[in-house]
Formats: sequence, C-alpha cells, structure tokens
Amino acid sequence: MTVDEERQFVDTNVFVYAYDRGTGIKQRLARKLIAGLWESRRGCVSIQVLQELYVTISKKASTPLPPETACRIIADLSEWIHHVPDAGDVVEAINIQQKHGISFWDAMIINSAGRTNCNILWTEDLNSGQVYGNVTVYNPFDRKG
Repeated sequence: MTVDEERQFVDTNVFVYAYDRGTGIKQRLARKLIAGLWESRRGCVSIQVLQELYVTISKKASTPLPPETACRIIADLSEWIHHVPDAGDVVEAINIQQKHGISFWDAMIINSAGRTNCNILWTEDLNSGQVYGNVTVYNPFDRKG
C-alpha cells in the first residue's frame, strides 16, 4: 500500500486550524489536507477528536462558530472512519504514555490511529517523523512534514 492509499488519522489541532478564520497559512494547509482526505475517503478520527473539536471551535477559537455550525461539522466528520475508545484503549494509552514519556491525551490519539489501521498521524503536538509502533507522525505545517 502506498502513502497515497493509506488511511490517515487527523488530530484535533489540524481541524481547528481548518475551521478557525484567524489561523492564516495554517488554515489553508489544513483545509487542503482535509479536502484530500475527504476526496480519497482515507481520513480517520476518534470520538476524542470530535469532542475536542466541538469545544474548541464553538468556545475557544479566535472567532467561535455558532453551536449549530460546529454541530454540523462534527456530524459531517462522523462519516469518517472513527474509533470509539473503550477501557482497554485507556490501558493501552497509559502504556504508550509510559513508554514514550508523552501526555496521556497524545497517547490516546496514537492508540486511536493504530486502532483505525492508520500508519500516518497528522498533528503538530508531537515530533514530525517520530514513530510509535506502526504510526508515524507528520506535521502538516512543517516544511519537512
């Protein structure tokens, strides 16, 4: 399977940039990535991402969206392949956190990427190029990534 055919997991921060009007070049880059994943149907998320995204774009963004608009975005993204974590995933995330010395929430994202069979994780919260098991991190805003 080539990179162009692989499932790709998108972290909350990338979506926030796509929907927050005050993010400039990052908004354009995030929108391009997300549009490509919509078109190819290779995008994956987790319930955690959808929850964080709703709160951020409706409350914390530089220009918060009306709750109805934010809800439509979440409903649309629920059509992507998505992971619903269970108690076993929490335990696995703790193991990832301990092994790599990262935050629990980042470990949950890595675990969800793996559980949706994604080899690519788009985020700016971890080091681009870092590998966690079968998941490689890429920063969509990094010239190298």
